[in-house]
Amino acid sequence: MIDFEIPEDAKAVRLRVRKFVHEECMPAEKELETRPYKEVLGDLRKSARSQGLWCPFIPPEYGGMGLGPLANALVQMELGESYLGALAMNTQGPDDATMLTLLVHGTDFQKEKYLKPLLNGEKRICYSMTEKAAGADATGMQTRAIRDGDNWVINGEKWFSSGASVADIAMVMAKTSPDAPRHQQFSTFLVELPNPGYQIVRNIKTMAGESRLGEVLGGGHAEIIIKDLVVPNENIVGGEGQGFNMGQHRLAYGRLRHGMHNVAMAQRALDMAAKRVLERSTFGRPLADRQGVQWMLADCASELYMARLVLLHIAYKAEKGLDLRQENSIAKVFLAHMVHKVVDTAIQLHGALGYSEDTPLARWYTSIRSQRLVDGPDEVHRWTVGRNVLKAYKEFGTTASAAGGDLL
Repeated sequence: MIDFEIPEDAKAVRLRVRKFVHEECMPAEKELETRPYKEVLGDLRKSARSQGLWCPFIPPEYGGMGLGPLANALVQMELGESYLGALAMNTQGPDDATMLTLLVHGTDFQKEKYLKPLLNGEKRICYSMTEKAAGADATGMQTRAIRDGDNWVINGEKWFSSGASVADIAMVMAKTSPDAPRHQQFSTFLVELPNPGYQIVRNIKTMAGESRLGEVLGGGHAEIIIKDLVVPNENIVGGEGQGFNMGQHRLAYGRLRHGMHNVAMAQRALDMAAKRVLERSTFGRPLADRQGVQWMLADCASELYMARLVLLHIAYKAEKGLDLRQENSIAKVFLAHMVHKVVDTAIQLHGALGYSEDTPLARWYTSIRSQRLVDGPDEVHRWTVGRNVLKAYKEFGTTASAAGGDLL
């Protein structure tokens, strides 16, 4: 028998988080119009901690809730309904994935000096891997780190380092061993900010638009010049030559977190669409009675249903310690398209109101387009999935194992 029953403790924490998001985070969004951001977030975080809602996936001995992959997925699928949700519980990107990497691969020194203030919500961290020269191929990066006694001197440039303008720490990937095998040429360094060797040139303007609030929330994407940046050898994470592996470990969770938050955003958009069509009449009939409108809602509900099943299956595999790389790539692409479809439909059903900024839909629409690019563009993940389909057939005489054929 396959049991889809969610454990009672996971259900309970999901309900607690749902209540927190709807009763505290969503109303706080409006408070940002009249109160300073730090005050609003400070109050939310104080409330979250008092309720034991802090760092969901971090073990209790480090001050977190100690949730496993399934319970954390359920929580994240609630938090994404408000852009203050993850921040309120200190589980926001890009910090969350880096916390996990330091937890697993950091030394005792690194955990004490860098991880601890991140977990306490005292500092934020950004991840500087992407470069214009390399794009989707991280192994093409040109930033170099050269050993100088007990230190490394780093020179190069970085592009689209999300959250750098609000970060107190940067995790920087650079080439340390150019003659090593391709995936062993890079190392990851922890850098305290501000630092004269790590110069933020600008926050890159994007189609999502710019606002002071978006920047302080960590939504900026920085272009950075790294010049004669001196970093102690003890700040290498996971050992020399392990930078690429560190990056993949970090990005794997980041892709899933985006997907989990997409489910929450899509759910809120669908709720808004349903409310809108139930309240509005056109040409003498309720909009909700029109078959075409019902079909639009049905398509969105179908996408959300599949999205939830995908994430729950991946959470199951994570709980069991199973290989989930194929499913992760499939989910990354599917979930990015799913949220775009649902939000786009919600805008259409709102008419001109949806196109305006009087609802969050327009802002979501321009921001979610990035998800088909960040953490690996669609085409790279589809390429990987397709190669695995062929590998499966060559090995087993069927593609089933690469297409969900061995679900459990």
